[in-house]
Amino acid sequence: MLRDAAHLKGFTIRAADGELGTVDELYFDDKTWAIRYLVVETGGWLGGRRVLISPISIIHADWDGKLLNVALTKQQVENSPKVDTHQPVSRQHEAEFYGYYGYPCYWEGPYLWGAAFYPAGLAIATTASREALAEKIGRDLTDSHLRSIEGVTGYNIEAADGEIGHVNGFIVDDEAWAIRYLELATRNWWPGKKVLVSPTWIERVSWADSKVYVGLSREAIQGAPEYVEAAPITREYENRLYLHYGRPPYWLHQAEHESLTMSSV
Repeated sequence: MLRDAAHLKGFTIRAADGELGTVDELYFDDKTWAIRYLVVETGGWLGGRRVLISPISIIHADWDGKLLNVALTKQQVENSPKVDTHQPVSRQHEAEFYGYYGYPCYWEGPYLWGAAFYPAGLAIATTASREALAEKIGRDLTDSHLRSIEGVTGYNIEAADGEIGHVNGFIVDDEAWAIRYLELATRNWWPGKKVLVSPTWIERVSWADSKVYVGLSREAIQGAPEYVEAAPITREYENRLYLHYGRPPYWLHQAEHESLTMSSV
């Protein structure tokens, strides 16, 4: 199901033996637009330390109750590698994190989550030692591509023929933990109107200039189906959106991969 990422802020994270804290921020991968980590404020029990929690560990989400249950213990989290969440998270930090929890790394494999379409597919910890896994992951480290959702909110949107508005929010698939859409507020052109833009339509992002360039005209964006925050995003709405832009929907691409995977078994 598709959810507004802003609604995750303040969610309680509950481990097997008690509460860990609350969600403060989300980090996404700027290449695949997958949510890689939740930044959790642990409060008093860890002296205010902020920790990273991967969607891989989530076993149940109660959206009405603003609660995420994770397959972790408080001791596991307490002993996890310390990461300064106020600084960029490096791939070396990620390698240590994945090695500690014993998860296969998401950056090795053909799918959104490496060897799996969904983070739940990586939830079974490897039988290899943590040290061996960390060594394997760290052999060929590349740069990390993590960005803060909060940091990118407010970026200007540049259409093919000029500025059109700004990033107002993000819509997340709560199964794949992927950003499916950027919410675009059109500012002075059509006051009050908001539309959705898929990350696959983005041509480039200028991180230095805080601008997102999309390969769409202002006229096409103006005529797109309006996004109403109070209304659920249905598959019927998504079909109208992709039909309007003449682009193939993301679920067809995934279906093709799943079909190829099944045929090779």
